[in-house]
Formats: sequence, C-alpha cells, structure tokens
Amino acid sequence: MSEMTKQATQPAVQPKHPLGSDARVLLTSVFGPYAVDDGAGSRLINPMELYHNQVTRVQQAYSLRTFQRSWGLMLIQVNLKAPCTLLDFPSEKRFLEEIKNNRYDVVGISSIQTNLIKVRKMCRLIRKHLPDAQIIIGGHIANFPELRDFCDFDHVVRGDGVCWMRDYLSQDTTEPLKHPQVIANIGSRIMGVNLKNHPGDIAATLIPSAGCPMGCNFCSTSAMFGGKGKYVKFFESGEQLFQIMCQLEKNLNTSAFFVMDENFLVDKKRALGLLELMEQHNKPWSLYLFSSANVLQQYTMEQLVALGVSWVWMGLEGKGSQYTKLAGTDTLSLVRQLQSHGIRVLGSSIIGLEEHTPENIGEAIDHAVLHNSEFHQFMLYTPIPGTPLFAEHEAAGTLLDRREISIPDIHGQLRFNFHHPHIKDGQETEFLLQAFHRDFEVNGPSVIRIVRTNLRAWKRYRDHADKRIRERFAHESKSLPIGYAGVLWATRRAYQDDPVLAAECSKLLGEMHEMFGLKSRLAAPIAGRYLYRKLRQEQQRLEDGWTYEPPVFYEKNSKAGPDDALLVEGAAAAAS
Repeated sequence: MSEMTKQATQPAVQPKHPLGSDARVLLTSVFGPYAVDDGAGSRLINPMELYHNQVTRVQQAYSLRTFQRSWGLMLIQVNLKAPCTLLDFPSEKRFLEEIKNNRYDVVGISSIQTNLIKVRKMCRLIRKHLPDAQIIIGGHIANFPELRDFCDFDHVVRGDGVCWMRDYLSQDTTEPLKHPQVIANIGSRIMGVNLKNHPGDIAATLIPSAGCPMGCNFCSTSAMFGGKGKYVKFFESGEQLFQIMCQLEKNLNTSAFFVMDENFLVDKKRALGLLELMEQHNKPWSLYLFSSANVLQQYTMEQLVALGVSWVWMGLEGKGSQYTKLAGTDTLSLVRQLQSHGIRVLGSSIIGLEEHTPENIGEAIDHAVLHNSEFHQFMLYTPIPGTPLFAEHEAAGTLLDRREISIPDIHGQLRFNFHHPHIKDGQETEFLLQAFHRDFEVNGPSVIRIVRTNLRAWKRYRDHADKRIRERFAHESKSLPIGYAGVLWATRRAYQDDPVLAAECSKLLGEMHEMFGLKSRLAAPIAGRYLYRKLRQEQQRLEDGWTYEPPVFYEKNSKAGPDDALLVEGAAAAAS
C-alpha cells in the first residue's frame, strides 16, 4: 500500500494578508543547479530543459537546448498591485542573498513535485531569515498529498494563482488581466551554435488559458485546473488576444507566438475571432500551439494555415489508444496532412500503457516512430498525485511507496512509480531509451525533419493568392538557402557512413538548389563546414560532461522594488 494517501485540501475560507496590497512579495522558482545528481533532489537526467529532457534526449549535439521562463510566476507578478519581485532560476546562494538582504512579507515558491527537497530547504531558510513572512507554495507540487509533512509553509495554492494572490492581497479579482511580455525560448542552441534572431526561435509566449477540458487521466495540468470538462480562461475573446499579441509583436519585435495553452483550439469561437482580426489587419503571424487530434480536425487545413499554425504539439499516446481525444483518428494520416501544409508536429507518445508488455512494446515504439514527426516526446506512464490515474492506482494499492522509489526520480524519464501489470524489474527504463534511440536512428536528427517540412511548405505556399500567407511562409523559410543548406551539408558529412540519412540530405539539398539556385549552392559548403566544426566541438563538449543551466532573472513590477531588479510591465487588452 502506498504511503502517499493523505490529500491536502484548500482552506474553506480564503486567507487574507493583513497588509493587503502594501505587502512586499517575492516570487521564486526553486534553486539550481538542475542538471546534476545531488542531495538536494536535482538529477542529471532531469535538467531544466524541456526538449533535451523529454524530446531530443538522445540526439546528442543535434539536441535542441533551450530554456523556458516560469510563465506562471510572471503572469502573477504583472497582475499584482503589491510591490512584487521575481527571482527565476536562482542558485541557492543567490536565493539566500535575496532573503537575507531584503525584507519581504510574502514569499511564493513554485515547483514541480520532483523538487520537494529543494522546496523544503527553501522554506527552512525563509523561516530563519524572514520569520515574519508568509510562505505560499504553488505549482504542481501543490497536489503532493503529504506536503505539510515535508515543508513548513502557510498556504498552498492549486489552480488559478493570479486570482488567489489578488484575493489574498485584497485586490479586485475582477480587474482585467495583464499579460507578461516574455520571449518563449531562452539561450537556444543546436549543433553547437547559439540561435539569435533565427526565424522560429524568437517567439513571444502567449497564455490564453490554463488546463484542458479533455481531462486525460494522466494529465496533471488538467487536474490542476478543474479536470475533465473544465479549464481556466484568462482571456475570453479573440479580440483580447489580438490586442495583446499586437503589443507583444511591437515590444518584443516578433511575429511568432508560442501559445502556452494545453488545447488552444478547443475554443473555436475565440480562435476564429482571432483569425478574423489577423485577416483584417494583415498580420502574418506564426503560432506554435498544443492541440488534441479531435479538436484539430474540427478545422479545415485552410483555416489552420490562415490562423498561422506553424507548429502543433499533439498527443499520439499509443497505438489503439482509448483516449477520447484520439477516437476514430488515423494519426499517421493526420500528421502527414499537417506536414504537407507546412505544419510541423511534435508528437507525444506514452511508454508503459496498461496494455504494453515486453512482447508488444517494440511494435508500439515502431508505430510511434512511423509518424516521423519533426520532434517526438516519449514519457513513461506516470500517476502523478492529483490526477485520476493516481487515484485509480491508490485505490488499487499498486503505487510504490518511498522505500521503493525516491520522489526526485518520479519525473517520467527514469522508472515507474507503480507496479505495472506486465513490465517488471525496471524494464521500463530500457524501453523508454529504446523509443528515443529508435526514433533518432530511423528518422534522423529533428533539424533535418524540420528542414524537409519547411522546404516543402515554401514550395506549396510561396505563390499563394493571399499576400499575408505568402509573407508568413517567406519569413519561416528565411533560413533555408543559407543556414539550413549548411545544416544539410554538415549532416551529410557527419553521416557519410549512414547511406540512408546521407542520401536524404543530398536529396533535400538538391531540392533546395533547384529552388534557390546559386545562393544555396554557394552557402551550403561555406556554412556547412562551419556547422560541421561546431557540431564536432559540441559533441566533444558533451562527451566531456558539459551541462547547460539557465541564467538568473531578477525582475520587479514596481519602482519600490530592489534597485538592481529589472522593472517589467504587462501588456493589457483594452476594456470592451
């Protein structure tokens, strides 16, 4: 029987801070470093990098290395009237300096459950150096059932942290929301090259909603924001989103938006309202978004292209999956169709579903790999506290207890935290790696897949009747004749002993030369030699044990904050 049986509950009465909006607030993420094995709960296998952690994990120097900010904390900060400082990705030393040298009345910590040990230590440090401060814990760790047994804190927040914090500080919770102004990817690099002003890299983060009404039983985000049939909409209309996107476009100098919404297209009225305004104002924007397969199919390809859908992160889950969002969907055909229209796909598959066995796991992996999506995420089937899947296993008595697995190791990239009916004795670790390696071996580096889709999209849409659509594809294809030509040349050389991949690179280079002529013919060997050299240097750096950590961010929403913190402002939609 699992030891994780007690579920914390929200208080019946919303607490209020006695100082209201005069309270000085510090919001912080957990301290680093992150990509190390240490006693604080960090794991080398679980770095603060979404792609290198879960998507391009075995692609070595071809792995996309990038960081994303703590968007939830940023959204809270810009919507508080109280003076609020944000410390993102601090070291333990930097966090300690902040609470020793500044007086705060409230300290909010956001974390996932694997960082429980760090949160416990941060709470102890706050109690020592800011004994009068109220400690608030939020993020996915809020659903950890024994949180109070581990950490000394005052309040825990589940769901909409903006509304909770506004109410806690006696602020009007009905005031229109502001949106943080933030670049989606920080410190992006691939093949040993830092990406700067690269089409597709410089994108603003857009946060329309939180949660997903599909309510998949394993989804902790859906569970955090109401579960099946529910989610939290921060911005109700396409008009509100359009106004915010115009400000982000201007202030961040970008026409691309990473839409941080679990299933943005599910609100069809809002999405088509945004499309109407994009068409009226001739906005050639690109959108990178999450969507379930059943929702995607409620739109025509013409609508998706017009809306600027350039990337879609889509759950494929597994062959024959019984999840409603995949009912009746031929995902192989859907991915091919999306790619044929220039929509790149990040497919997501689960290893260790109930029906998986050592005998059929190879077939399940081969089916996932057959999609040949530009990126492919593989995750272990993991019951996270707060989800229906966790409740099912808890009721069945099939969860492992803490004597069998460490909390920092429950992150979906190492081993199960439950007794699987068929997969035993840690076999899942090897099966997961098998999936990553199989995808890389069969489909090659993700960057080559991206080049292929971009090239064919440019062929299809460069002469489109709509100037706005032509402009978008021209921008997204800007790197083809020089940068991407070099990528193909360098990869062909790097894989000269792999006849299949080398031939694919030659084929794509031929298509590129046919389209761009002398420009790509001259650029390919020049850029290619440089990239090949950087690729080899990066590979050596990785073999020598190099790891990547995010920079520290220190920001305030008020001039009353610390002198050396960067003053930030939110973007706001006009009142309707």
